[in-house]
Amino acid sequence: MTAVRGHTLLRPAAVGLALAATGLSLAACRTNKQAAQAQLVAAEQTGAIPVYNRQRLTTTTARPVDAYVMLGGRIKTCWFNASAPLLPRHVYRADVSPDGGKVAITIHDKKDARGLAGDVAYAIDIAEEGGGTVITTKNRSMTPSQAAKMQYDINRWKSGETNCSRKVPRLAAG
Repeated sequence: MTAVRGHTLLRPAAVGLALAATGLSLAACRTNKQAAQAQLVAAEQTGAIPVYNRQRLTTTTARPVDAYVMLGGRIKTCWFNASAPLLPRHVYRADVSPDGGKVAITIHDKKDARGLAGDVAYAIDIAEEGGGTVITTKNRSMTPSQAAKMQYDINRWKSGETNCSRKVPRLAAG
């Protein structure tokens, strides 16, 4: 905390507020495919998460770099934290284009005990397209349960939630 002319500034609260605002700006995310929408509605009604290898989400209110700041921060905090990581045998990598218009987040298998990145297990691409930002996820080698958990978290975060959850969604037959 820093005192300025008798006022106390709460920097952590300001950072939290900024993250929450970014999360809210992503609340307008939606799927582009009617079939995917119907599948998600059915999953929400049953509490199950459909198993798919690829999902495409669109948001109109955040630039790709803004979506990356929000998603990348949540991924590192929730999936790769030091005390109880969701993905202890994986490595996080991100590549942001110089203009901030395209971002690639990749989750790699750990190659060895030193933590070197091996093959890509899960990919998240964030890009500008048609006046909006498109977030595309692709499961390459995660188990269906892991991929469903990751997609569940991404969907929660894009709709404005900022917390980490240990909840593992049920998988829908599919």
